[in-house]
Amino acid sequence: MNEDLRNVVLGVLATGVSASLGWLTRTYVWRRRHRRKQAFFGLRDGAECLLVVNRKAGGERVVHNVDVSALIELSVLIKDCGARPEIVQHDMARQGLGDRTEFCVGGPYSNRRMAAHLSSLLPGLAMNVEPEPVEDQGMFTVDGEVYRGVYGLTEYAVLARLTGGEGGRPVFLFCGQSAITNQAATRYLARHHEKLARTYGSGPFVLLLKVVNSEAYGPDVVELIADVTRAARTAPATASEPAAT
Repeated sequence: MNEDLRNVVLGVLATGVSASLGWLTRTYVWRRRHRRKQAFFGLRDGAECLLVVNRKAGGERVVHNVDVSALIELSVLIKDCGARPEIVQHDMARQGLGDRTEFCVGGPYSNRRMAAHLSSLLPGLAMNVEPEPVEDQGMFTVDGEVYRGVYGLTEYAVLARLTGGEGGRPVFLFCGQSAITNQAATRYLARHHEKLARTYGSGPFVLLLKVVNSEAYGPDVVELIADVTRAARTAPATASEPAAT
């Protein structure tokens, strides 16, 4: 074999080895990110999780078209983790927590399951469900602060990851003041789940989000207002039980 032919062969071999190492590295990185994503969402290959949907105002079995879009975005996340979603109406989801990962969409006025979660898991966070006065509809109260929304201009949503029950699987809450804010919360999770996983690991979090000018920007312009995890998970002191100092 002359020198030129030997150089060609060595070059081909080096290219092949380099390509193989590159493929192995990319595969390792992808698998590592995939495992981290699965751990954050409490999912694994072939697992089944619960997607709890709310109802559209004025209809018992109708889902708002914006909430349908939110469900589609969540389904993409779930399938990326190798899992399968089971979609259940809010008033048909009669099961406990922890056995399966749950994604619950909608405020307590349109989602009974969400109302139960807020009551049992987030006793320090309240959402007004009374129709009057109009300006207080959907108002959040947490840690002594009040967050009233102005439809289409400034609205709020709560995004939470919580655990309960014996199985240890998380429940994700997307509780907004309108359908567009529900979707804004799901989109925020889709865009920032890696950062949230680095910050909180597999622990709980409760985030208050502000949706800016949804009439112009839809669910895309979202600001993180505060991490209210501690306050939302702590029951407020009663009149006969002074707050701890």
